[in-house]
Amino acid sequence: MTQLKDKVILITGANRGIGKALVQASLKKGVKKIYATARDLGKIPNFMDERVLPLELDITDQRQVIKIASQASDTQVLVNNAGVLSTGTILEGGWNSIKTDMNVNYFGTVSMMREFSAILAKNAPSKMINITSIVAYSPLPSIAGYSASKSALLSATYSARIELAKKDIMVHAVNPGAIDTDMNKGIDWDMPSPYSVAETILERVEHGELDIIPEEIGLGMFNAWKEDPSKLAEMFHNMYHGE
Repeated sequence: MTQLKDKVILITGANRGIGKALVQASLKKGVKKIYATARDLGKIPNFMDERVLPLELDITDQRQVIKIASQASDTQVLVNNAGVLSTGTILEGGWNSIKTDMNVNYFGTVSMMREFSAILAKNAPSKMINITSIVAYSPLPSIAGYSASKSALLSATYSARIELAKKDIMVHAVNPGAIDTDMNKGIDWDMPSPYSVAETILERVEHGELDIIPEEIGLGMFNAWKEDPSKLAEMFHNMYHGE
């Protein structure tokens, strides 16, 4: 499968930010149906399109994950976008915040991957798209729990890519840097809009790109890491210490 036209997509965390933008960009691609999920059904926007079916889903609730899998058994493209970000260092940050980041970003997403893998195999050719982060390559101390959870998710994504390769399921890892969303509120950077990033993600998914860095800030960080992993760590060191 290359084109998204006429496909059935499920997008978690569709109520705001990149998730909301992915719904809008998918509609523009001519998809057949979108299951748009969020923990609070009342916060899902009215996309003014009958192809969008809002569903309540907390990905950390296994019973809800199983229920959604039953309701959305025709899914051909799974977009694991739902996530949280807590500030704090690994040594002094709130312990509950660190656990929440891991529970949502890693365990919750892996729960979706496990529950939908058979569905995607049944509906193959199909796609699994995991939204990770550029900090999966090197942790940023001020968001250490988030960084750790995204690093774990990236590893799980690569494992699933190998595991599902012979089932005609493409597994994509999307590693953004900074996007102008609520998660990055207060950061004084020139960040791209979530909609432009969503369009880029879908274009690259259609072209079969497995590892996607959809904007320039993330690409600059990734290139530094690719040249020498210590360079990205140094960038984050300087950011954290104000040097």
